[in-house]
Amino acid sequence: MGHTIKNKAALLARVRRLKGQIDAIERMLDEDAPCAEVVNLVASVRGAISGLTAELIEDHVRNHVADPETDTDPNRAKAAGELIAVIRTYLK
Repeated sequence: MGHTIKNKAALLARVRRLKGQIDAIERMLDEDAPCAEVVNLVASVRGAISGLTAELIEDHVRNHVADPETDTDPNRAKAAGELIAVIRTYLK
């Protein structure tokens, strides 16, 4: 994913935050934290993973399939935009 180099710092920051959240879940389980708090944090991690996944897939589509903002083929540009929108919706 060489094209992610421009977003490398931001992507690594997101992964590090996720790692911190996963570590927090482990601590909570080890300390017998209330179930609701653990489930809440797990849900947050799930959302963060989905957001990261959507960003990576969108970047892949834009760089390896078609970029809806720059593709000269209007049909391909439209289809790429629709695919990105579906991915964003699905991974919400």
